[in-house]
Amino acid sequence: MIKLPLMIGIFLLPLVAQADGFSAAAGEEFWNRTFVDTGSGQERRCASCHTSDPRQGGKHAKTGKPIAPMAPSVNPERLTDNRKIAKWFKRNCKWTLGRECTPREQGDLLAFLRSR
Repeated sequence: MIKLPLMIGIFLLPLVAQADGFSAAAGEEFWNRTFVDTGSGQERRCASCHTSDPRQGGKHAKTGKPIAPMAPSVNPERLTDNRKIAKWFKRNCKWTLGRECTPREQGDLLAFLRSR
């Protein structure tokens, strides 16, 4: 079983992925799903900046700044700091989806990233 933090506001509760129904497959589908920005009409995905394979480095879509791989299997520093996880979920979900990610979406995404 994979231990995941579930975001609730700024608090994180450790939960067990399988017991709580988080799905790496659902997280992967979400990671690659296209969302359309209502203001610009621009298509956005998590993979737009992070690539479809979280074991690979990415590049920020707007600034071109390099982004280290998201998968802890190749970047052991990823997903170790709960405050950073909360900060980046809030920022990136708002940019990509136009809203914050739900706890279910966050749990599925973490299950996916940790499975790589």
